[in-house]
Amino acid sequence: MKKSLFIFLMAAAMSFTAWGQRFAYIDTEYILDNIPEYQAAEREVEELSIEWQVEIENKFAEVDRLYREYQAEAPLLPDEIKRQREDEIIQIEREAKELQMQRFGREGDLFTKRQELIQPIQDQVYQAVEEIASRGNYAVIFDKAGGASMIYTDVRYDLSDDVLQRMGYRN
Repeated sequence: MKKSLFIFLMAAAMSFTAWGQRFAYIDTEYILDNIPEYQAAEREVEELSIEWQVEIENKFAEVDRLYREYQAEAPLLPDEIKRQREDEIIQIEREAKELQMQRFGREGDLFTKRQELIQPIQDQVYQAVEEIASRGNYAVIFDKAGGASMIYTDVRYDLSDDVLQRMGYRN
């Protein structure tokens, strides 16, 4: 799907150039790598991710420990105590899974934190690209870091440094 979309966009860009339209490309990976605030935000998100992963692993380790203890003691326990212990283990495991979803789920804490820290920087990049495109009368600006395959790129059309400069950064 991405490849066919890219081919369509390239064909559109080529037809635009036939009408005198301009096109260029940027490398958002390069741009973001040259923004200190982005690097700090990425580090913060990574540190939180590691901290939360350890928290979850500890919960699952507790479940594992309780289960092993239960297995060792089960033959000696009355049925009522067995059910209580099983329910306790199941409850702790359920809590661990819920915590995992809360931290790393689709709309979890990690996603929210990433949006909070990184989205404003990405919005600044987009705004700078939009201003450059408007000022330079570019019909299309591609992002070569976005997974689109570009066989050949001429550095004359790379606006990544212009985006950084527009945002007040130096490469």
